[in-house]
Amino acid sequence: MESSFWSRKWDVQQIGFHQNKVNPLLIKYWPSLNLLAGCEVFVPLCGKSLDMCYLTELGHKVQGCELSEVAAKQFFAENNLAYSMTPLVTSKGQLSKFDSARVTFYQGDIFTLTANELPSLSAFYDRAALIAWPESMRQAYVGKLAELLPPKSIGLLITLDYPQEAMKGPPFSVSDDWVLANMSDDFEVERLNCEDVLPSNPKFVDSQVPWLTESVYRLTRKG
Repeated sequence: MESSFWSRKWDVQQIGFHQNKVNPLLIKYWPSLNLLAGCEVFVPLCGKSLDMCYLTELGHKVQGCELSEVAAKQFFAENNLAYSMTPLVTSKGQLSKFDSARVTFYQGDIFTLTANELPSLSAFYDRAALIAWPESMRQAYVGKLAELLPPKSIGLLITLDYPQEAMKGPPFSVSDDWVLANMSDDFEVERLNCEDVLPSNPKFVDSQVPWLTESVYRLTRKG
């Protein structure tokens, strides 16, 4: 989606995608990654997700990337976190860096972020980033993620799959076949779980989507 679409959503607070609690799939499956407590975790298109607070409670340092300045400021305000904000010019463009003790936000277009800003990553968490992109833009995001992550980085990916013609995204449908076909060049892919979640998603029920599944993957950056 164009950046103006997401900026407008945050400006008018049409943020139904934001969850008011920690994602239960993160709680259930993150331990299976067997990561050290102090490792740095990248969270792309992070919004103001409480999942980041949960990751810091596990001892991780979180590096988030978020387009909206509104989302960044709300995250720090709502979680009572003091931060400093500085402009940052990368080789690909300009960002704003919101920095606190355990969470750093790179606010701006993810495609202007480079690996130089994230030298110590060893993990990542994608709950709502991959499914935020229409198929025409999704492969570019996968390439960017692979560019930012060093070899052997381990992450958790959560996707939704449903008949795309039944409802206009976002969130967009991402099938298991798509993940395997388009991410296997850069990542070792293991699906940890897949389950029917239609009954618990009234937006999809109201749109008469006939089925909806949610999948959890363990991804390891190759190289």
